[in-house]
Amino acid sequence: MNIDFQGLIPQDFNDNSHVWVYQSNRSFTIQEAIEIEILLHNFTKKWTSNGIAVKGYANLFFGHFIILIADESATGIRGFNADDSIRLIKNIEQDYKVELFDRLMLAFIIQERIQLLPLAELNLSIEKDLVTPDTLYFNNTILTKRQLLNKWIIPVKESWLSIRLLENKTIELSHESRN
Repeated sequence: MNIDFQGLIPQDFNDNSHVWVYQSNRSFTIQEAIEIEILLHNFTKKWTSNGIAVKGYANLFFGHFIILIADESATGIRGFNADDSIRLIKNIEQDYKVELFDRLMLAFIIQERIQLLPLAELNLSIEKDLVTPDTLYFNNTILTKRQLLNKWIIPVKESWLSIRLLENKTIELSHESRN
């Protein structure tokens, strides 16, 4: 799977531009993706915050992830108002019957495909070696353009999930020592 997305991110946006990642609970069809990309493009052309035009960017990546970027340095506004963007995402959820706010659904690249995994099943997936320290993980907790470019798709061992790997190994070692 080609994960080279960085070339699609506007270079003229400040590295500290605010980023929001919305992950769909399913892959969008090609027709849906085309429609959503048009919606996103039209939204960013008219995007305002507190009555001021926002230097914004939005795109659908890998058929699963809507990414919005707002460059606050271009307008000088602080305390960005995200109401319009949240309304857009909620409308997409409703129109396409998807979930985009579920933070307990994790995304990984497993066998060259994006695989979604509920957080509650992570330990079992680690035990079964479906998720390993080197499995690529979509770290949707990122907040800036710099993080998007460098920390969005990372090995599990470099993410907040690494603690789960350690916990799992500790449990595994404790079972081995009892036997």
